[in-house]
Amino acid sequence: MTTQPLISVLMPAYNSELYIAEAIESILNQSYQNIELIIFDDGSTDGTRKVIQSFNDPRIVKMLSDQNYGVVRARNDMIDKAAGEYIALMDADDIADPSRLEKQLRSLQAGECDLSGSAQWVLDEATGKIKKSKDKFTDPDLRALLSVYCGLCNSAMMGKAAIFKHFKYDTTILTSEDYYLWVQMAAAGYRFLNLQERLITYRRYPAQTSSVHLDKFRVTTIEVQKKYLEQLGISAELYPHQLPWPERMTLGSRLLLALNKKFPGVSLRANAEIYARFQYRKNGLWTPFTRLERLLIALWASFLV
Repeated sequence: MTTQPLISVLMPAYNSELYIAEAIESILNQSYQNIELIIFDDGSTDGTRKVIQSFNDPRIVKMLSDQNYGVVRARNDMIDKAAGEYIALMDADDIADPSRLEKQLRSLQAGECDLSGSAQWVLDEATGKIKKSKDKFTDPDLRALLSVYCGLCNSAMMGKAAIFKHFKYDTTILTSEDYYLWVQMAAAGYRFLNLQERLITYRRYPAQTSSVHLDKFRVTTIEVQKKYLEQLGISAELYPHQLPWPERMTLGSRLLLALNKKFPGVSLRANAEIYARFQYRKNGLWTPFTRLERLLIALWASFLV
């Protein structure tokens, strides 16, 4: 008889009255029903709490705060509260495909990975347009690419509760907290997988790309990337950033060599993406040559290392 482990779905909410009902319903209507949905209202000043209180499903665990502590504190409190064998993350403005939890649980129980994500639909709230996310799917690609960006969607992630309870979110990193969480898990040897089915609709807002937000994100992103390399036993001096041709050939090749030894099986495309971070953009007449350089270095890393 197949066991039906409890899955704890964690949903932090702050001023999410416009979308949270749809997010909640998408979890309650999952094909996999043995769940608890923990919702943390983080001191919302709009009608979010009223929407939460309108749901009476016994699977919902409501954590209601009159003070705004921030999403990092909210997520850590929910991790502590979670009673499930597995934890799935879900933002209050996203939408889960009805088969999301069932398919992710299947991949986790089959031993395909330790942490399962998925491809997404990306909904632009400003235009109403929806498009496909651009994803990497394999563990070597996802873990190697964490050196230059996070290819994991927070709302699509699920894994064993014990992993989340061991690492939790770093309270000193407030704008790249999810990135750093995955970095720590990846450096510790946990395997990632993005399912190719689009199991999440992720909403994108203009505020997410504001100059203030981006400036803070850039600073913490660099900090996270350097910490990741150090945790992998790779010198932070190899952190990918734009460099003149002779220097990037040396440092970029060294980084790709180290990453490919650490994560055998990194794809040609992923290696090229990593090396591209050492190059300058808008090279004009030099563009064909920089592309060739990138291809040759990626080929060397993918097939000769």
